[in-house]
Amino acid sequence: MSVHNYIQEKIKRGEKLLFAVIDPADYPSIDDAVNTAEKAYEAEFDAILVGGSTEVQGYLLDETVKRIKERISLPVILFPGNIGTITPHADAMYFMSLLNSRNPYWITKVQLLALPVLKRIGLELLSTAYVVVEPGGTVGWVGEVDLVPQDKPKLLAGFAMLAQEIGYKYFLSDVGSNAPSHVPLEAIAKVKKAAPNLTYIVAGGVKTPEQLKKIYEAGADIVQIGTVLEKGENPRNFSKVRDLWK
Repeated sequence: MSVHNYIQEKIKRGEKLLFAVIDPADYPSIDDAVNTAEKAYEAEFDAILVGGSTEVQGYLLDETVKRIKERISLPVILFPGNIGTITPHADAMYFMSLLNSRNPYWITKVQLLALPVLKRIGLELLSTAYVVVEPGGTVGWVGEVDLVPQDKPKLLAGFAMLAQEIGYKYFLSDVGSNAPSHVPLEAIAKVKKAAPNLTYIVAGGVKTPEQLKKIYEAGADIVQIGTVLEKGENPRNFSKVRDLWK
């Protein structure tokens, strides 16, 4: 089964999905990163994302994904930071267009450059519209983004409507890693109402199971968390919230 079909079948059953984000550059060693992925697997997360805004490429990326695949059976999806965040060892990749970047490189050019390589290695591509919300973190700086203000939920919903009309399958809103707060609940609700045909992914700033529950209730289909896992939080505390929708 393709990763896309795996995700969509769960959503059709009314499930909410939870992805673990592993940025191996943030861990003391590859083994530490893989151990976190294994704990997420044991807590019954739905997929593992590997990637980051800087540094995650070459040997570090290849070895991390290979070792995760050796130890767990969840889909491993690349969360790319640039053209170098590619490895044939993964199952799929967010094929992302950073819609609110000021630089067309992040909207279409990097995708154009990467596509021949991706087709050659046969990596499954998940067509994803990516929008960064304040404060934006490293991805906002690297991606040269006009950040969507936290108090302008209609702007985020507008980007979602645009993505739906263009034909993307996934919409990802992100406040950046280790942000003090997640995408506002009002904005999440407006996105889901404005673009109901998109699979909506919320990323960044999720620190507690209570926040996760409210994000799901607001309309997110998928939530991805990373920093709290890196800091040693018990993954099961988060996945048991997701279980409420099973």
